[in-house]
Amino acid sequence: MNKFLIITGGSSGIGYATALLFQKENYKVINLSRSEIPLDGAIHIPVDLSNSEWLEEVSTLFKDYLVDADQICLIHNASMMQSDNVENFNVKELRDVLEVNLVAPSVLNKITIPFMKKGSSILYVGSTLSEKAVPQMSSYVTTKHGMIGLMRSTCQDLFGRFIHTACVCPGATETEMLQEYVQGNNEALKMMAGTLSENRLISPKEIASTLLFCSQNSVINGSVIHANLGISSS
Repeated sequence: MNKFLIITGGSSGIGYATALLFQKENYKVINLSRSEIPLDGAIHIPVDLSNSEWLEEVSTLFKDYLVDADQICLIHNASMMQSDNVENFNVKELRDVLEVNLVAPSVLNKITIPFMKKGSSILYVGSTLSEKAVPQMSSYVTTKHGMIGLMRSTCQDLFGRFIHTACVCPGATETEMLQEYVQGNNEALKMMAGTLSENRLISPKEIASTLLFCSQNSVINGSVIHANLGISSS
C-alpha cells in the first residue's frame, strides 16, 4: 500500500517524533515547515505557514506526490504561541497566530482531501488549552479552541466518506516550544510535571504513538483525545 504522512512542523518535537514513527510504519513522509526535517527519505517542503503565499506551490507539488496515494494521514502539528491578552494583543501577531493555527490547516485540508481515499485521516494536534484558558495566552487559547471546532466540522462535512478525524490534545510535553514558553526555567517545568499524575512531563514519542493509533482506528472519528497523563484538579 502506498501510504503518505503529510505533517506540518515535523522538524522537531512532536512533529519529528511522529514523522519518525510513521516512517517506521512504511509511510512516505512529507513535511511542511521552515526548518528542514532531519529524517532520511522524507520530502521537505520549505514553507512559512504564517505567509499564505505557499498555497500555489504546495498545491502543484501535491498533484505530483499524491496522485498514486492509497492512503493519506494529514497531521496539523505546527503551531504558533504568543504571550498576550485580550487588552494588549498585537494585531499583526494575532493574524499570524490565526494563519498558522487555523487558516493553514483549513487550506491544507482543501488541497489534500481530493487525494484521500478510504481509510485516510485528518488529525489535529491541539492542547490542554483547547478546552480551557489561562491568563496571558489569549490568541493561542482562541485558536486552539477553534481547532476543535475545525476538527468537528471536518467530521461532519466528510460524513460517509470514510475519512476520519480527531483532535489529540497533549499535556505538558518536552518540546522546544515548551522550553521557549518557560524561558528555560526548570522550576516552572517541575511545577508543570507536578500537576500530572506521574509527576513527569510527557515525551514527544508518547504523543506520536497516540497519533499513529488515531490514524489507524476510525472508531475515534470526531473525538477529542486528552493525551495528558491526567491533570490534577486541585
